[in-house]
Amino acid sequence: MLATNIEPDRILELGYAFRKAKVLLSAIELELFTTLADGPLDCDALQDRVGIDRRGARDFFDALVALGLLERDDAGRYSNTTEAQCYLDARKPSYIGGDLAHLNERMYQSWSGLTAALRTGKPQNGLAGSDYFPTLYANQVALNAFVRGMTGGSLLAASAIAAKFPWRDCATVIDIGTAEGCLPVEIVRVHDHIRGGGFDLPQVRPHFEDYVRKHGLGERLSFHAGDFLSAPLPSADVLVMGRVLHNWDLATKKMLLAKAYEALPGDGALIVYERLIDDDRRTSSAGLLASLHMLIVTAGGFDFTAADCIGWMREVGFRRTHVEPLVLGLSMIVATK
Repeated sequence: MLATNIEPDRILELGYAFRKAKVLLSAIELELFTTLADGPLDCDALQDRVGIDRRGARDFFDALVALGLLERDDAGRYSNTTEAQCYLDARKPSYIGGDLAHLNERMYQSWSGLTAALRTGKPQNGLAGSDYFPTLYANQVALNAFVRGMTGGSLLAASAIAAKFPWRDCATVIDIGTAEGCLPVEIVRVHDHIRGGGFDLPQVRPHFEDYVRKHGLGERLSFHAGDFLSAPLPSADVLVMGRVLHNWDLATKKMLLAKAYEALPGDGALIVYERLIDDDRRTSSAGLLASLHMLIVTAGGFDFTAADCIGWMREVGFRRTHVEPLVLGLSMIVATK
């Protein structure tokens, strides 16, 4: 007998969720929100500006209205919602579309391999763990998209870390796996006494230096080239690993934490920020889905709980730890040497 008092709506909503995601991601790819940032446009004008065929244009734009990303006035002109105007205009410093573009260009297709990854326990990109980033960075187009995506995904967290961590007690910071350097830029931009930089593979240097130069911080931030799997980490009062540890297996996670411990001065601090899984592993769908993404694209990576990470930190020598929420489901774990 069917349980007729139970509706299947939530299940169907989950099953069809990919369609909403792809509408948003295609709008990012078409630079639709950036186009509308200059002012409202009717259907024909907007269609021409973003370069799409007439057949699907009206449904596409109205779908974005229904999803709460566009508004349409009585004259039929489309405009950005306040939210879209703030975060999806590529010319604004608050733009997070780079992260979404990365989802569209790399992650969206990767997830078609989830079932195979679950069956085999192996990544679906054909790469060994140590080959992932060198292979990615060797492709200039992929590297450009990746570092922009890391900036888009880090911007709001970086601003939160700049506000929440007690930077008055520190003089230097190094961001490990820095990409364009969004995090150190946000920190030194609001704390005049801080200097430092970012550490990443050599191919990233021009991206970092260009981003830092655009923010007028070239005298306070410098790039440190190296491979953290084989080289020691640079020293600073504070080291930051943002969405780094989840890429690696447990042995590598512990090795990186041990390297951070060795690189820090006597009272130095390590900040690890990630989309953490809740300790009971019951409610943090974002953290668990992020961990499944690691299954798809890495040889041994996985996301973790705060309790997991604190245990590894204490194992390598850190003595004081605390967890603090940031934004968008991200949290930071601060460990003091």
